[in-house]
Amino acid sequence: MSTLEERIRRLEDLESIRTLDAQYCRLLDDGDWNALMDLFTDDGEFDGLSNPRGKAGMREFFSGLAAGGLTAFWHFITNLEIDLDGDRATVRSFLWQPCVSGGTSSIAAGRYTDEVVRVGDRWLYRRKQVRFHYFGPLTDGWDENRFALDSARRAAVHA
Repeated sequence: MSTLEERIRRLEDLESIRTLDAQYCRLLDDGDWNALMDLFTDDGEFDGLSNPRGKAGMREFFSGLAAGGLTAFWHFITNLEIDLDGDRATVRSFLWQPCVSGGTSSIAAGRYTDEVVRVGDRWLYRRKQVRFHYFGPLTDGWDENRFALDSARRAAVHA
């Protein structure tokens, strides 16, 4: 049986990890690349539309999204499942992302599977992975495995 102190620590860890995901969405949507990089370990990576590793590579990737046509986005993460194991955790969640891609109002949905680690008194991403179910113009509607963005197709759940 866990002690009260262990149970409180677990609850605090779970809430810190939920807060990490909320900060990720806000900082990404706001384009605050330096603050976004502070949510990752030095050797962190993003596995999704591309696979940059390390803070410099990820900063370059995220800050270049607009030049690639993804000019606006709003990330909503729900249904968090957090498997906590000491100073490590796996987080699975659902992504809903209205966006503007190539000047067209679009919608994307997928799933995140993240590896987070405790560094000092903070939780940070070691790896953030997204796999899309669909990503395309609103006018086309949406359905499983419908992609207008090739990089989203490559990062698909089932392609």
